Amino acid sequence: MKSAGDRKAAAIRGLGGPALRTFFNVAEAWGLSDEEQMRILGIEARSTLQRWRNGRVQILRRDTVERISYVFGIYKAINILLPERSRADGWMRRPDRAPLFAGQSAIQRMTAGNVGDLYVVRQYLDSQLV
Repeated sequence: MKSAGDRKAAAIRGLGGPALRTFFNVAEAWGLSDEEQMRILGIEARSTLQRWRNGRVQILRRDTVERISYVFGIYKAINILLPERSRADGWMRRPDRAPLFAGQSAIQRMTAGNVGDLYVVRQYLDSQLV
């Protein structure tokens, strides 16, 4: 009998391909460069990005799954707040005066390299939904 940890690891393994395909669709909508995608995903090797883009995914690290999850939450929240897709996608690159962004765009904050930056953007947008 498999333990809960084994079942969870198997579930994460099975999500890699679909999660990355969806991530790359979001990246395209937001006009993310390869460098921005790599920073958001927390990877350093362009070859890894290319391999993932081509569907060759082994197992995603828990950190990568967490990062992708934040991106999905950000995408959902901004599209609820700004239902016109072009406005939602445009907001991601527009400088923002909110203290969290200090004049930077959401993309600039998200590509700072820390998973915490994704978290705070997600929390900010979620707070705007209330």
